Amino acid sequence: MNMFKFLKEKIGDWTKNLTKKAEETSKKESNKEKKSAKKEEKKKEIKIPTKFSIETQKVEPDLERLKKISEKLEKKQQKKIEKGIKKDKKSEAKILKDLNIETKDYEENLKKLEEETEKESEETITDEEETKPGTKSFFQRVTSNINKVKISEKEYDEYSEELENILLENNVALEVAERMVLDLKEKLVGREFLKKEVESGIKSLFGDIIGDILISPPDLLEQIKDKIYKSKEPYVILFCGINGSGKTTTIAKVANYLKSKNLSCLIAAADTFRAASIEQIKEHGNKLGIKVISHDYGSDPASVGFDAIQYAKKNSINCVLIDTAGRMHTQKNLLREMEKIVKVCKPDKKLFIGESITGNDAVEQVKSFDELIGIDGIILTKADIDEKGGTALSVGYVTKKPIFYLGTGQNYNDIEPFNKNKFIEKLGL
Repeated sequence: MNMFKFLKEKIGDWTKNLTKKAEETSKKESNKEKKSAKKEEKKKEIKIPTKFSIETQKVEPDLERLKKISEKLEKKQQKKIEKGIKKDKKSEAKILKDLNIETKDYEENLKKLEEETEKESEETITDEEETKPGTKSFFQRVTSNINKVKISEKEYDEYSEELENILLENNVALEVAERMVLDLKEKLVGREFLKKEVESGIKSLFGDIIGDILISPPDLLEQIKDKIYKSKEPYVILFCGINGSGKTTTIAKVANYLKSKNLSCLIAAADTFRAASIEQIKEHGNKLGIKVISHDYGSDPASVGFDAIQYAKKNSINCVLIDTAGRMHTQKNLLREMEKIVKVCKPDKKLFIGESITGNDAVEQVKSFDELIGIDGIILTKADIDEKGGTALSVGYVTKKPIFYLGTGQNYNDIEPFNKNKFIEKLGL
């Protein structure tokens, strides 16, 4: 199945680009940090001669001594002023000479250091230097995060619009795309990853977001068996959707699936509106060996459903599957007729059937049916030719209802229970 072919490729490329950007930024910051630390380290090694010491010291200039010299000069000048003695320029020159001796070499060495550091800033620290014997204590001390990468808000914002466009292009509704982009930002920005795990980490977080959007469906088979055991009455499923979505064929697939699980069922041909709809559903019933209850065209569809339920009760049939007219979500009269079927037949489950490839149209359709009758779940058809996959994310998010099945072909066996974990795996996340 090619579901997500395009979206999977686009998300993969986007993740690689963001990862590359983050790694480049991390490397630049790491180099900057190293150079700064190296400069400080060298600064401490400047040899500062003093008047009173033959040996040199690896320390900053003797600030305390310079301060005392300065104070001495000030006191001497004050005394001369008090005594009315003229300035002794010779004595002052001697003290200033002492001061110059203390600072001259330091200033020269500091200037030399700055020139060397400036030159080094133009060079790139290589991976070999990072692991070079003898440098471990220095480099590890100043670059503890050298093997880690952090995504900044600026970097994410630079790529967020591209991500939103990718989602929109692949049939993800706008409100869903915006939510996913914001959620990923919240989870991703400021988070540290090991350098080798950045790309997989981003994909994993994206998968978590999709997992939060999609709702796992309940076990329909267990629900059917539970009702049959407790009430001894048939489990009633009503199917709704618009013309051309594959609704009738999907009902036949579900009937065949239930039959394969040892659950007996019959079909109510309550689509009395569309020409040839009754003949179509009867043809499916004949091929599958499943009974179909029908009335004439133009009959009340609610009465067809009611009669089918009564027949199932009398003949101990486990499930009743009610087909309905393929109503357009804009046809208010037909939608109100759907309300009547729900009131009369009281279905245990109301499932919307829509095409996976229709994108935002499917979202509008499912919203209309949900507002009208309160659907319980979704079946998406033509998933086998859906190379985008965004519809599944959209309908799940908009309705907050689970997807029960995916139609994956034209044969009766081409239907599979929806599993959101497999869904995420197919997306490469």
